[in-house]
Amino acid sequence: MATTTKQLDEMSFKLQKTNPRKLFISYLIPSLLGMLLMASNILVDGIFVSHGVGEDALAGINIATPIFSILLAVSLWIGMGGATLFSIALGEGKKKEAQSIFTRSVILTSIIVGVFIIIGLWKLKEIAYLFGASAITYPYVRDYLFVILLFGFVYVLENIISIFIRNDGNPKLAMTGLGITAILNIILNYFFIFVWQWGVTGAAYATALSTVVGLAVLLLHFKRPNSHLKWAKPDFHVKSMLSILQIGLPSYVVEMSFALTVVAYNITFLFFAGTIGVTSYAIINYLHAVFLMIFIAVGASLQPIVSYHFGAKLYDRLRIFLKLGILTAIGIGVMLFIVGLFGKSLILMLFGIQDEAVINYTTKGITLFFVGYLFLGFNLVIAEYFQAIKRIRFSTWIVLTRSILLFMPLLYVLPKFGNSELIWLAFPIAEGLTAMGLIILIIKNPRLHPIPKE
Repeated sequence: MATTTKQLDEMSFKLQKTNPRKLFISYLIPSLLGMLLMASNILVDGIFVSHGVGEDALAGINIATPIFSILLAVSLWIGMGGATLFSIALGEGKKKEAQSIFTRSVILTSIIVGVFIIIGLWKLKEIAYLFGASAITYPYVRDYLFVILLFGFVYVLENIISIFIRNDGNPKLAMTGLGITAILNIILNYFFIFVWQWGVTGAAYATALSTVVGLAVLLLHFKRPNSHLKWAKPDFHVKSMLSILQIGLPSYVVEMSFALTVVAYNITFLFFAGTIGVTSYAIINYLHAVFLMIFIAVGASLQPIVSYHFGAKLYDRLRIFLKLGILTAIGIGVMLFIVGLFGKSLILMLFGIQDEAVINYTTKGITLFFVGYLFLGFNLVIAEYFQAIKRIRFSTWIVLTRSILLFMPLLYVLPKFGNSELIWLAFPIAEGLTAMGLIILIIKNPRLHPIPKE
């Protein structure tokens, strides 16, 4: 027991005494790389399918990507909710409670994902058409979705384990596991699509099998002698499980709203711009899925530090970490906007698009859509910060405002002006209005101040 206490003290010392900028970067870089590598799995599938199968197949698996978003949403819901409580418990010196929270999180995952997979396989065709499939794209959607659903539990568990490992002071292993998944996915995609000609089914199996290997790597963390992440005796502590779900709700809404926006965008583009619009959106959406994960990674790197400091009542350092997170997110947003302005041809080259109409429509779309990245990072970091200090209601409202309450009406209204290219503006306008509203609310309302009073 003395050894365990000493190890816990060492972790506390690192979190409490390390220079804030240095500590933030030590979590940020592995988190960014890990999330990028995880998101790259979907992007890699799109690139290989686009070059090896064709543009209809690309549109097909883009229609299927909301399932990835739903699975990721569940993993962030339980992972961020459980990990926040886990880190707060460690900050309060309650190691046994932290371990029980982890075990309950895995139990919750098994129940929720199990039900979702059963329903998904049972109603696969209905789900595909609900997401915007047509007679042309349905075979590709079906083949891809079936495999992804079969391995859905592994995908969710890998993400949840990586979040908890990051909260247990080992962000490098979390990055390594996700990195091995990404690298193996590229290798398997090449062989399954170009060598063995398995089409979109090959892309799905490449993602699934590489995830199994990545999860096996992450499980090595449990062998570490200084790991606080241990299995506790399973229980069904309902109040604790509800707390996990409540605290993780904003992260769930972020990803679920992404799934909804993909479906809404696909349906809107199909109605107003036809297959050209759907294919153009598929290209931008593959990039958007990766960029969204970058911003989530900034918040995810902030969360273990913020939750621990909140539990330990170190509010002066908390203020510094919030500023670091906001500045980092805004800087990334500016860089992505510049990439959109000057890198359009490289983006189109990446997907090997030859159709001139698709090229022109996508080029205009990138210019308009990428404006949203100037605001997205600020909104997500603020939302994830409030989530990390258990101010869930405000965090959830931020996410709902940007992704549903503003976005959906804009998506309905903008194309009514007679130009389908205006559809692209729903995302940047919603993010911009949310950011402005946030700044005004926090300045005008002292109760919404992000730093707790002593």
